[in-house]
Amino acid sequence: MTSKEIRQKFLEFFANKGHEIVPSASLIPDDPTLLLTVAGMVPFKPIFLGLKKTTFSRATSCQKCVRTNDIENVGKTARHQTFFEMLGNFSFGDYFKKEVIPWAWEFLTKELGLPKDKLWISVYLDDDEAYAIWRDDVGISEDRIMRMGDEDNFWAAGPVGPCGPCSEIYIDLGESRGCGSADCKPGCDCDRYLEIWNLVFMQYSRDEEGNLTPLPRRNIDTGMGLERIASVLQKVNSNFETDLFVEIMDYVSDKAKLGGEKTPQQDLALRIIADHARAVTFLISDGVLPSNEGRGYVLRRIMRRALRYGWLLNLPPSFFHEVMAVVIAQNKEVYQDLLLRKEHILRVAKIEEERFQETLGQGMEILQNIIAEAKEKGLKEISGQQAFKLHDTYGFPLELTQEIAGEQGFTVDEEKFKSAMEEQRNRARAAREDVRITSQLPIFEKIEAEHGSTKYVGYGQEEITTKVVAIVKNSEVVESAEKGDQVEIILAASPFYGESGGQVGDKGVLEGEDFTLAVTTTKKPKEGMISHLAQVVKGKVGAGAAVLAKVNNEARMAASRNHTATHLLHQALKEILGEHVEQAGSLVNPERLRFDFSHFAAVSKEELQKIEDRVNEKVLAALPIEICEVSLEEAKKKGATALFGEKYGEVVRMVQIGDYSLELCGGTHLVSSSQVGMFKILSETGIAAGVRRIEAVTGKGALLHIQDEERILAELGEKLKGVPKELVAKLDKIMLTMKEQEKELNALKNKLAKSEGEEILKQIKEVEGIKVLRAAVDNLDGEGLRNMADLLRDKLGSGVVVLATVDGEKVMFVATVTKDLISKGLHAGNIVKEVAKAAGGGGGGRPDMAQAGGKDSSKTQSALDLVESVIEKQLKK
Repeated sequence: MTSKEIRQKFLEFFANKGHEIVPSASLIPDDPTLLLTVAGMVPFKPIFLGLKKTTFSRATSCQKCVRTNDIENVGKTARHQTFFEMLGNFSFGDYFKKEVIPWAWEFLTKELGLPKDKLWISVYLDDDEAYAIWRDDVGISEDRIMRMGDEDNFWAAGPVGPCGPCSEIYIDLGESRGCGSADCKPGCDCDRYLEIWNLVFMQYSRDEEGNLTPLPRRNIDTGMGLERIASVLQKVNSNFETDLFVEIMDYVSDKAKLGGEKTPQQDLALRIIADHARAVTFLISDGVLPSNEGRGYVLRRIMRRALRYGWLLNLPPSFFHEVMAVVIAQNKEVYQDLLLRKEHILRVAKIEEERFQETLGQGMEILQNIIAEAKEKGLKEISGQQAFKLHDTYGFPLELTQEIAGEQGFTVDEEKFKSAMEEQRNRARAAREDVRITSQLPIFEKIEAEHGSTKYVGYGQEEITTKVVAIVKNSEVVESAEKGDQVEIILAASPFYGESGGQVGDKGVLEGEDFTLAVTTTKKPKEGMISHLAQVVKGKVGAGAAVLAKVNNEARMAASRNHTATHLLHQALKEILGEHVEQAGSLVNPERLRFDFSHFAAVSKEELQKIEDRVNEKVLAALPIEICEVSLEEAKKKGATALFGEKYGEVVRMVQIGDYSLELCGGTHLVSSSQVGMFKILSETGIAAGVRRIEAVTGKGALLHIQDEERILAELGEKLKGVPKELVAKLDKIMLTMKEQEKELNALKNKLAKSEGEEILKQIKEVEGIKVLRAAVDNLDGEGLRNMADLLRDKLGSGVVVLATVDGEKVMFVATVTKDLISKGLHAGNIVKEVAKAAGGGGGGRPDMAQAGGKDSSKTQSALDLVESVIEKQLKK
């Protein structure tokens, strides 16, 4: 049975049991406590917690997941992966053990045809209910039902919160896969008994004292790894031998020209590359981009690990994006977004590959310096810490460090390297992702439970008379607040827009009979709840008080101008740069807008001008803006743009600007595009691999920007004594004069340097028969110092030149070595490095030319005095 058939069979089975088939959610979870979607139940956490209402009480899904807490085991074991698909069925206060246990048995034995006598069950120690259902309803003999403790069969989100017993289903893969022990049974560390499905019965809530209280609504959460069950049904020993991996591994093997039989190291590399290609492909597809923090760092780490193993297989430097193309082709029918975003996915990967090659080059230079230092100290071993830094910072595999070091007669302290790796793993374990079904917002949940959600009226009005539902101060609900207090105010209804979708929250005032509060911003602490962050500026406000809530109309209008402009900008980018452009983030406030988008090169000045012109063309066209709520399905049929990585409900808000732009958006907007007034781009920069950023202003902000530029032009006109249209010609003339003067100055400097050089040539000394010149010179910059060193080296014919020049408290050194002396062991980089140390600095470079800096210019001469002894040391090695 293929993995595609297993996936489809599972979903159809539970659909026939009244479950809603829910498509896989993004790998970017709608949960601030998680970096990535790490389990099938993550998208349903708000439903389990009662924070989100849904039209169904039963669901089934095949969820994309990524976990990296055991990344070092990927490829080494049969089951560890970074990316996997989790099959699951869920009940939100609907059915429970009596239904889910027989269904699981029915699916495994009837739908998948697994032999009943090979299936074993584990239940929690005192879960007599589950035990009885397995024994009496399903008919499992008692000798194949194991009772296990907390570690194996009690699921908990954390020390407090929802929890409950679970029941795991194992399959006996046969004695040949076992450890041979007479006590071998489910839970043994060997490969004989494979856990294939976990049924979690979420029925308790644990308090801080450890007490268990039955939940008012009992839930079901099950999980079965697609890769794992595929290995069973396809009768293979490892997940990597299933149809989910074989095609990818075969492609890599052919590209590496490995042939038939593989070495263990080659097989490990193939597994890691295949697994990591799947993870990287799906992560980029869901909007993750390589970076040095958060989920972007997870992506970069996975990808660079795969690239290192590609090096071990002698694959070409840019092989990985081609492997990812195989992943896309294999999964395009089930995950159609992969095909739609193929160009974006592969371009991002290719750019990251190229960057990694640059990093490897830097690492190679670092390694050569480490080896040179070790030679100077008479060592024959590279430390484990140094090897680990090369691995962790520059992506060097230990094997690569060992090979390069070995060529020059060095070993690597492998034990200390492993120790450093283990320390890193321990740090990762301490911070690893965990699926926590605990609310971070218990105060707001309690307020909502007592008073209901906040009614938002801000799309149609900017003020409303309502009442204060609750006051939160210092994370606690209080009855009242007085002048000077900083509080959060929850209203029954509000016209204030809570920060979301890239748009900042509204400002304004809350006025009562004898009190006034200044609202500094507005947040959405949870779905359906609006919190007004405010300071009491007059009187005393109490819960239940009547209040007039008024939004700052000017700030709201300015933010709306900028938000509408982002929609126009998005469409203009697609038209002028290409359809590959996707929104990758935005910030909209009253002052300006920031728009991040996928693109693979800097936007030229000509392109930026076209983009700005296109937006302003649509502003001047006074396009009507129509907003309506429709089903997500209907919006997609109309061609509305759904933003990358954004989460949408079943009903969405669709913003249409004439016949030009159609997007799903919950922000505040204008009535006509003409209200934008004017659109002006301030800057365009790169912020990540394949991601660019445009900052712009509209309306009053654009007017102020132009007025500032006019003021600057006027000041320049006064200084240059000309009107604006003459300024460029006047500046060109001034710059031409400056260039001519600079040429004259350089000619004089060179003449002086030549003259000074003749004097320095009189100071030649000899070390072991080698001519050496060392001297401090005045009034030269870095380029001048290098030019003089070159001149003196050429005059010597064969020899060493070390020069220094002082700039305030700092000093610069330059060293040159003629090529005939490099073979004798002399190295300009090492010479100048040692000399600069004496002046409190450092540096290095090539064997023939290098420079360094010192922090203490008073030590210049004493540093130069070391030149002869440094040369003698190098010659003796």
